[in-house]
Amino acid sequence: MDVGIILPDIRRERVMHPLPASLPMSLHSAEQVRALDAQLIAAGTPGFELMQRAAHAAWRALRRRWPEAGEITVLAGRGNNAGDGYLIAALAQRAGWRVRVLAVGDPAALSGDAAQACAEARRAAVEILPWSECAPLAGVVVDALLGTGLSGAVREPYAQAIRMLNQSALPVLAVDIPSGLHADTGARLGVAVRADLTMTFIALKLGLLTGVGPELCGELQFDGLQGDAQLLADAPCEALRLDPGNLPRLAARSALAHKGQFGHLLVVGGDLGMGGAALLCADSALRAGAGMVSLATRAEHVAAALVRRPEIMCAAVASANQLLALIERADVCVVGPGLGQGAWSRSLLSGVCAFDAPQVWDADALNLLAAGQVTSPRQGVLTPHPGEAARLLGVDTAEVQADRPAAARALAQRFGLVVVLKGAGSLIAAPDGRLALCDRGHPAMAGAGLGDVLAGLVGALLAQGMTAYDAACLAVWLHARAGEMLAAQGRGLAAGDLSGAIRQLLEELCPCVK
Repeated sequence: MDVGIILPDIRRERVMHPLPASLPMSLHSAEQVRALDAQLIAAGTPGFELMQRAAHAAWRALRRRWPEAGEITVLAGRGNNAGDGYLIAALAQRAGWRVRVLAVGDPAALSGDAAQACAEARRAAVEILPWSECAPLAGVVVDALLGTGLSGAVREPYAQAIRMLNQSALPVLAVDIPSGLHADTGARLGVAVRADLTMTFIALKLGLLTGVGPELCGELQFDGLQGDAQLLADAPCEALRLDPGNLPRLAARSALAHKGQFGHLLVVGGDLGMGGAALLCADSALRAGAGMVSLATRAEHVAAALVRRPEIMCAAVASANQLLALIERADVCVVGPGLGQGAWSRSLLSGVCAFDAPQVWDADALNLLAAGQVTSPRQGVLTPHPGEAARLLGVDTAEVQADRPAAARALAQRFGLVVVLKGAGSLIAAPDGRLALCDRGHPAMAGAGLGDVLAGLVGALLAQGMTAYDAACLAVWLHARAGEMLAAQGRGLAAGDLSGAIRQLLEELCPCVK
């Protein structure tokens, strides 16, 4: 069908953009942001003035990103998000750009500040046309369709407008949030705009940074609209974004330090054919500073492990009875990498269950836990990916991904443990309700063994005295940031490459000596 789309004269590029250092650390729900907006208005800043500030911020960002575009098409809905779009159109018109607003929402239905914004666009002689399937799109498209209040599936005609926009290959600026993205969960609500640049306002929404949020947002920029800094600082938030400024730190070591002060970590795993996973985990723990590292694995893997990393004390174990002596000497246990789900695996995991010290459970340890084969540890960290999280909660993976923050918190509450829900925008949830998000990482990290490295890293930080929540937060950030560094070389990132980069980052962040 000929939809009358004008071919772009500027190329749309989808590239990875590092998040700017200016992003806030606090992450908010849509309801919390609405409350902040109301407080700013009550404190003396008129709503229309906030809307004007948002439009100016978005217009500046658009010109910086596409200075030679010379043309924009604004897709406008019927709420305050549309008001931002109308004001952007007025600014572009007065700057001499070619401007068209395609009104998906009836302009006559606008009220309050949004209606005032539409009137401003008309005074600037902006062309405002009703949207249709034959409406032409050209230049940079400004997504001002649906804001942060959306909670259900996108309805027509908005859904069709979004589909046409995504098929157009035109560059897209999303105002506040890509339309169709859930502001709280990072889920796609049926259909959603895939933006190249998102300019968000007042406070950072949690959904922008987890689930499909990072993919839909493209480059993310933030403007606080000159809001009262103290008011924003005192406002309740949903989660904290991990950043070097708020990461927990390992203490520096004394000149009299010895290996016994930094924990004895035991890795349990590596069934037949999967010895590499357990070795990656043990190697990661050693390189992250654990005082001593032991590996309990199949006899067939011991020789290879000693050749690869002789510093690791390798023991062949055939049953839980043989594991008990190793457990008694350990301060922390990491179980699951390469563990498998057979009789050998179940036997070893049953022996670990009674271990009354911090544990990290990953991979098949989580699958056996989900299957009811064992009971969860008394303290420590679980590190599921979405599929494992779904099995632990008794739901499907799509349900976990539809609300990742809720899934992470539910797991932390159910098991009374810190939970790392891996994936884009990894989440760290504590049983007491704390939630942290890591917005670092890179698609090149989508490969085998990287979760084993993370599990060993969490265990090493526990062995050195960190609490479970702090160890999980620091480990997730170090792991993701190391992946970013190595991903500069492109695809083919091997899990074993990470330990050296993690060690370097850990020293930069937490120097070994003062």
